[in-house]
Amino acid sequence: MYQPKMTSRLGAEAMGTFWLVFVACGTAIFNGKVITQALADSTPVQVGVGRLGIALAFGLVVAAMIYAVGHVSGGHFNPAVTIGLAIARRFEWRDVLPYVGAQVVGGLVAGAALAGLVSSRGLPSTGNLAANGFGDASPDGFGLGAVLVVEALMTAFFVYVILGATKDDAPKGFAPLAIGFALTLAHFVAIPVSNASINPARSTAVAFFNGGDAPVQLWAFWVAPIVGGLIAGATYAWITGDDRSHLDVSGSTSDVDNAERDEAGRPVLDT
Repeated sequence: MYQPKMTSRLGAEAMGTFWLVFVACGTAIFNGKVITQALADSTPVQVGVGRLGIALAFGLVVAAMIYAVGHVSGGHFNPAVTIGLAIARRFEWRDVLPYVGAQVVGGLVAGAALAGLVSSRGLPSTGNLAANGFGDASPDGFGLGAVLVVEALMTAFFVYVILGATKDDAPKGFAPLAIGFALTLAHFVAIPVSNASINPARSTAVAFFNGGDAPVQLWAFWVAPIVGGLIAGATYAWITGDDRSHLDVSGSTSDVDNAERDEAGRPVLDT
C-alpha cells in the first residue's frame, strides 16, 4: 500500500468538508425549524428536524464522507482533528497546513453556495447561515467562557474517539460510525451553547457570509476546538497507555500510479 498523491488527499479533504458544511449547515438553515399548515387545519405545525435532526445531520455526513474518501486522505475534514492527530504523532506535521487550507477552501465554497441559496429566496444572508457565536449570538445566550469550555471539551472527546476508533485492532469498518456518533453526541450539548462548531473550517465557512457578530467572534471557534484537539492528541496515549503513533491517519492506496513520490521518484509506502 502506498501514500496517495497530495493532490488527491487535498481534493478528498476539500470535498469532504464541502459536503459536511453544505449538508449539515444546510439542514440547520433550511430544515431546522419549518412551520406549515395542514390542508384541513389552520393550526401551525412544526415539521422541521429541530436540534436533534441537525445533530444527526452533522454526524451522518461525517460518517458517510469517511466511508467515501477516508481511505484517500484519512477523512479529517476539520483543522482541529488534523492538528490533534499531528500532536498525537498520527499525522505528519508537514502536511498540516495543506490539509487545513483544503478544509477551509472546501468549507468556504459550501458557505458561498448556502448564502446563494438563501439569497435566491429573497432573504438576507445576515444572521441566517447557522453561524457560531457567544453572548447574543449564542442560541441560548451563553457567554464566551462557557462557549470556550464546551467547544474545547467536545472537540477533545471527539478527537479521543477518532484516536481510539482508528487503531489497527479496532473493529474493522466501524470507525466512521463511531466517529459520526461521537460528533452527533457532541452536537447535542454544543448546539444550544454555541450553535456547535467543533470544527474551525465549519465556522469559517459561514461566518463571513453570515455577517453580524460572526466574523468578529470567529477567533473563539478556532482557538477552542484547536485547544481541544491538542489536549486529546497530547494525552490519549498517556491516559490509555496505548501508543499507536506509528499508525498514520492519512489515507492509503494500492494504485502505484496515484502514489506520492519521494525525491528519488520512488512511490512512498504507507507506514
